[in-house]
Formats: sequence, C-alpha cells, structure tokens
Amino acid sequence: MKNNFTVVIPARIDSSRLPKKPLLKIGNKSLIQRVCERAKKVNPTRIIVATDSKKIKAHVEDIGYESILTSSKHRSGLDRINEVANKLHFDEDEPILNIQGDEPFVPINMIQTVGESINKSSDICTASCKFENDEDIINTNNVKVVTSLNGYALYFSRTIIPNRFTKDAHIYYKHIGIYGYTKNILNKLSELESSSLENAEKLEQLRFLDNGYKIKVINFNCHPPLGIDTPVDLKKANLLIKNEKI
Repeated sequence: MKNNFTVVIPARIDSSRLPKKPLLKIGNKSLIQRVCERAKKVNPTRIIVATDSKKIKAHVEDIGYESILTSSKHRSGLDRINEVANKLHFDEDEPILNIQGDEPFVPINMIQTVGESINKSSDICTASCKFENDEDIINTNNVKVVTSLNGYALYFSRTIIPNRFTKDAHIYYKHIGIYGYTKNILNKLSELESSSLENAEKLEQLRFLDNGYKIKVINFNCHPPLGIDTPVDLKKANLLIKNEKI
C-alpha cells in the first residue's frame, strides 16, 4: 500500500564545500541514489529528484527514478521543489515531503512519520534528534534547533543554541533535513522574500519563522544521521558503508 505523499528531493550540482556532491560515490552508489533508495523504502506515491543539472537528471533516470530539470537561479531547495510542484500541476492539498539530497542515512521511520504528519498539526513539519557528542554540537555544518514546550520551532542556527552556560549536552538537538507541507503552503513559502536571518544563517527555515509560519519539530530517539556537507563527511560515510554499521 502506497503512502499518500510525494517525495521531492532537491539536488543542485554546485556546492562550494563539496562540488558535484549528488554524483559522488558512497560505496558503490552515488549519494543521490542512496537518498532515492531511502525514500523508496516508505513506498510514497511518487519520488522526484528536482535538479538544475542535466548530468544529475540523466544519472537519476539511469538508475530508474524520475527527475525534473529546474532553474539554476533558485535561492533554496524549497524554491526548486515549488517549481516542480507547479510544473506537474500538483493539487493544492498535495502532501509533499522534502528530503534533502545530502541526507542518505535519514531513518526510515523518520521519513514515514514526518510524511504522515503533513497538514495535521502545523503549516510545516520537520524532525530532530539529540546530539551525542561535543564535536557534532560545535560543527557549524550541523544545524541546531530549539523548540517550545509543545514542540514548535523557536529558532534554528548553525551556532550553538541555547548558550552553553550549563554545558549540558542533553539539551542540544540536531535538525534533520526533511520537511513536510502541502503544495498550498509550499507556494506561499516560496513567494516570501528572503529574510535577514535566513541570509545570515543560510537556513531557509528561518524565512518561514520570520513570516509567522509554525514549524512542528518531531523529535526522534535515534543516532543523529550523517549528512554529507564536506569531504570529511564523505569519508565518514564511506567508512560507515565499508564497516556495514548502517
């Protein structure tokens, strides 16, 4: 039985920290192939890779997945997904799950749960899990999130939030690159002007908070999945695959 949401994976060719990232290999498979295969495990209605690269599009189609070519001028993955949703004439209430193209190890139950939560409790839903060590907390490639008592996002940052006066690692949460929303909400988010906080942190979700949208953060009791942002991350990912630890 298929799940009632469409997975769209944004994947751009240029990355200052890791050029041609989606096509790089983790073991014997490309990064983008591993993300697609992860999404397939929850049996969504459809899986689409939204990319600005003909090379990525051709590769995705060669491995048996759907890909749509989009503009290279988008501000963020959300805007790329919005172009796809409009090109394909999605219904306004279509549930869309955005899995970032650099998240090959996102837990299956996380994909399932966030997908099922679309349009039930908030404009946008996403995920987090607790950090397990100081090295990851300090790393600015790992996005931190703080939430209200009822689980709604208060702020996202690349720096350490909240401040570490207490040095208590148990209160630090990693934001995972997965979002759920309907096409109607997606359109509204894409029409918003970039905000100063978004530009400062290079985090599109701050655009949403700046404009009063509610983001439900579902916390998962799991090891923080490794996102691929740098050459060091790629080496770690290949080591994980080699040692069959995931």
